[in-house]
Amino acid sequence: MIHDDGDSQYGCPLLPDLPSTMTTPPPHIDPPDSDAEPPSGAHKATRQENPSDELDELRSKIDQLDTSIIELLSERAQVVVNIGKQKQSDHVPIYAPHREHAVLKKVLANNPGPLSDRTIEAIYRELMSGSFSLEQPLRVAYLGPPGTFSHVAAVGHFGSSVSFIDHDDIDNVFKAVASGQCDYGLAPYENTIGGGITDTLDALQTHEVSIYAESMIEVVLCLLCNGAPDQIRQIASKPQAISQCRQWLAAHYSRVDRIETASTAAAVKAAAVDSSCAAVGSALAGDIYGVKSIFECIQDKVNNVTRFLILSREAARPSGEDKTTLMFVTAHKPGALVDVLGVFRDAGINLSHIDKRPSGRVNWEWTFFVDLEGHREDAKVAEAIKAAEVFCVSLRVLGSYPRAEYSLTK
Repeated sequence: MIHDDGDSQYGCPLLPDLPSTMTTPPPHIDPPDSDAEPPSGAHKATRQENPSDELDELRSKIDQLDTSIIELLSERAQVVVNIGKQKQSDHVPIYAPHREHAVLKKVLANNPGPLSDRTIEAIYRELMSGSFSLEQPLRVAYLGPPGTFSHVAAVGHFGSSVSFIDHDDIDNVFKAVASGQCDYGLAPYENTIGGGITDTLDALQTHEVSIYAESMIEVVLCLLCNGAPDQIRQIASKPQAISQCRQWLAAHYSRVDRIETASTAAAVKAAAVDSSCAAVGSALAGDIYGVKSIFECIQDKVNNVTRFLILSREAARPSGEDKTTLMFVTAHKPGALVDVLGVFRDAGINLSHIDKRPSGRVNWEWTFFVDLEGHREDAKVAEAIKAAEVFCVSLRVLGSYPRAEYSLTK
């Protein structure tokens, strides 16, 4: 039997045995005379009735506030409908990251508490998701099947009121956006543990799409199973997920076989039909396929965050707090990469990410990917990009977009 921090195998605290000394009823006490001073217990009984009255009053106030909230949401939705009509008339994109960034920033600045900023942002993302469906239904491509962490990230960023279309590989997500089959796509770009996602880097070289926004999702790994924890005979998941909770699995299930699957969602689907099989995956996958989460947060390292790129056929407008991603191939001569990076150093522009992949055109020719702070329309950034082109065989701006402030927990 496996215990976690003193809890039972099902995650509930173990209850101590109740005392068995009260086997007879308490002695009878005659009521006091009407003129006598009431015993202290009478005062306690009166105070026990008051909380119930206060609770009813508080609940009544909640009901009134909920009515007001619904009225305001309906009023806001009507304005959204009018905005949608105007956008369609002016051929303006329904989803505008710079506007989303401004709305969230203003809302969070006005948050007095006690709800956290993350809670407020989650509420407003769902509200904006519903607004998208009123203006024009959006189709969002992601790496499937349903229940993957790409799906978790897509729901976290776009809310649950848009249409999600899963694809079997990252390249097909790019194709869906480039061809117009989907309005937007979401692809993993880098992870704080595993580093860059090579399939996404390769797809960026192949497809004409723009990076429109970014989203960071905290990866919370769960052990999901419909059987008893001490009856688990095999644990399934994709190799990366198993690797990220290797120490936890070794401590609790060292003798249980590991089964590799193509995705965490595929592992949860397998656990749905075999009670002796557990899966390492997302809580969302458990909800989708009907598999219970018996242990949560089993990853070995905290702050396991994956950064996702939102793909589009449009370019995002400046928000004032932006990133720009460049893709370039340097000239094949000594110091060429240093020369490119030196341009941004001399311009006082911070680089927050650098990666590389084979160009796929010439052996030992490399394509570099760089993220820098600022928008391509900023004068300083535009001048630096132009200066860097001198040292490159090719240079392409993949997109400028609002930078994510922190990771969403899902």
